[in-house]
Amino acid sequence: MGQMKNPSRREEDQAVAKGRMIKTSPQKLNLVAQMIRGKSVERAKNELEFSRKRVAREVLTVLESAIANAENNHDLDIDSLVVEEAFVGKNLVMKRFRPRARGRVGRIKKPFAEITIKLREKETA
Repeated sequence: MGQMKNPSRREEDQAVAKGRMIKTSPQKLNLVAQMIRGKSVERAKNELEFSRKRVAREVLTVLESAIANAENNHDLDIDSLVVEEAFVGKNLVMKRFRPRARGRVGRIKKPFAEITIKLREKETA
């Protein structure tokens, strides 16, 4: 006897992509995610391509993955896609130590973050 399959939690006109283990702090990644929230896919791609932030390149790959998911898996029209949500979460934090004066130690935290991008097909009214 198998279990019943869990129903999908995403809606029909929605596509999702996640980027994990991005080597930056969640706070810095959120600044880039703010730039693309609520914008059309074409405009978001342009803003990420010409952004001076280092993380923008990795967010662009996640956005392109979400676009590919929308086209191939969910049969959505690429021209009418909008970035509905782009949210950031914490991931691993590597802890490193640096010797300081008088036998003490300085702690260094190297954070990682993750981003989730949800695209939705906007209705043409």
